[in-house]
Amino acid sequence: MTDTTAFPVPDLRGRSALVTGSSRGIGLEIATELARRGAAVVITGRKPEPLDGAAESIRAAVPGAHVTAAPGNTGDVEHRAAAVAAAAAQGGVHILVNNTGIAPAAGPLMDADLGAVRKTFDTNVVAALAFVQEAYRAGMAETGGAVVNIASVAGLRSTGAIAAYGASKAALIRLTEELAWELGPVGIRVNAIAPAIVRTRFAAALIAGDNEAKALAGYPLGRLGEPEDIARAAAFLVGDESSWITGETLRVDGGLLATGSM
Repeated sequence: MTDTTAFPVPDLRGRSALVTGSSRGIGLEIATELARRGAAVVITGRKPEPLDGAAESIRAAVPGAHVTAAPGNTGDVEHRAAAVAAAAAQGGVHILVNNTGIAPAAGPLMDADLGAVRKTFDTNVVAALAFVQEAYRAGMAETGGAVVNIASVAGLRSTGAIAAYGASKAALIRLTEELAWELGPVGIRVNAIAPAIVRTRFAAALIAGDNEAKALAGYPLGRLGEPEDIARAAAFLVGDESSWITGETLRVDGGLLATGSM
């Protein structure tokens, strides 16, 4: 058994983090992990009641955690400004995790509703850039910081099933590289995480019924991801241990893409 005492938990005390789309699933687990490591966190979500419940969940898991709920729609300019301002009020904007994502348009692109495709790109790509712009203007340009964009293995390899979503995540990965190049000189690191299937409500349809057994066959590690797997990767990418990593997309996929197929 590995002696975990040899690997101290990175210290994020004194840092303020904003995690979008964090009322449940991956976003909630990332916010919890950052709070566990000492960061003050601002969480966002569309509906106030579930978001308040998420804040209480973090406080229960991390006694004494500093958590602020900022409800609103990611696509709303005023909401983005308010969420970033809430993070800045905690001493600055040091960490931004763009986790909000939607996939309303499944199936072949030739059958895709273009309105749904536009909404997918607006939420998954444009809003992520807008949050980075807000954080930059709110002080991250002066203090430096770390941005993590939650992408997907679907942005690295075509699936044929969630084509518009995959294309949006590919754009997010490319955006990550552009931002890393542009923001590196002011001390802002920008990286992405590309998860495969993680056990969340978002992925429920992909593993319903017999689909889970079929999906598992493609994973060399023999299991699907858990939100904690992504949270720990995000915590690494925003911490000092990754201080010379930027423009990277970290695959957290149980070895799925190593097999050469999806």
